[in-house]
Amino acid sequence: MVHVLSSRMLLRPTDPERSRAFYGEALGLAVHREFGTGPERGTVYFLGGGFLEVSGRSDAPPAPGLQLWLQVADVAAAHEELVARGVEVLRPPVKEPWGLVEMWIADPDGVRIVLVEVPHDHPIRYRPGI
Repeated sequence: MVHVLSSRMLLRPTDPERSRAFYGEALGLAVHREFGTGPERGTVYFLGGGFLEVSGRSDAPPAPGLQLWLQVADVAAAHEELVARGVEVLRPPVKEPWGLVEMWIADPDGVRIVLVEVPHDHPIRYRPGI
């Protein structure tokens, strides 16, 4: 068994400065740490229980199947805030048949990001015996 102590997703953007502006300013993620110097320096952002590292540079965007799932407390409030910051919303908040409220955006390289609200009565929140 692998005993995982920490985790992070690594993104190698096509334009590091543009991606840092998106994740740090437009999306408003808090910085965990930064390392290196210059335009391809690394920035690690908090993602709830994990981290997102934006570092280096790639000649091509990430694979089209890569998606980020970010749970937020209030997706309607996140929608208003992101629209006010000029973030393009691919799909506004919608309550899905499975009970989650989801909204879709994308980063500058086209990585799709779903912002998810888990309603208070959703089974994900149910913990037997508590």
